[in-house]
Amino acid sequence: MAEFAEPLARLIQECKRLPGIGQKSAQRIAFHLLRVPRADAENLAQAILDIKDKLGICAQCNNISDGELCLYCRDPHREHSQICVVEEPHNILPIETTHSFRGLYHVLHGAISPLRGIGPEQLKIKGLVDRLHQNDIQEIILATNPTVEGEATAVYLSRLLKPLGPRVTRIAMGIPVGSDLEFADEVTMSRSLENRREM
Repeated sequence: MAEFAEPLARLIQECKRLPGIGQKSAQRIAFHLLRVPRADAENLAQAILDIKDKLGICAQCNNISDGELCLYCRDPHREHSQICVVEEPHNILPIETTHSFRGLYHVLHGAISPLRGIGPEQLKIKGLVDRLHQNDIQEIILATNPTVEGEATAVYLSRLLKPLGPRVTRIAMGIPVGSDLEFADEVTMSRSLENRREM
């Protein structure tokens, strides 16, 4: 392996800790940062420190927030009778890009996974139940990931929430647009058939 000056080697090691970044990508990033003006490197460093110092968790939905409430919870134009439940804060973005959901969110910060020792107690479910008791929630949309853990979480939440009164729905799953049926797995194909609609 090539030898680098200690500060550069340390930066490469830190870059490799980022998801999806291997040795070559880490080296490219490190050498890029070495070449940019000092002001650009300082801006990047400050942006990283700011997300650690200035961001927290929304007191209502557990989304990432720069205040007590996130931008969705403090938006008076959102539909307050609908809550979409997601596993992680980054799962909100794909839903928002559709421009078809105007309700609120609830972030669980994980999914039930007995193999990893994650049960319902480790997730932020209590706050969701509290929101049902405090507000007039008409529908809970379960938008957990289409994985074994996501399905287990959706089933658990459905059984927990239905007796409390709201309509509990699950997002439909199926074949992605532009994909080929040949590459669809058994579960995806099965879901596509179950969630078919009349034309």
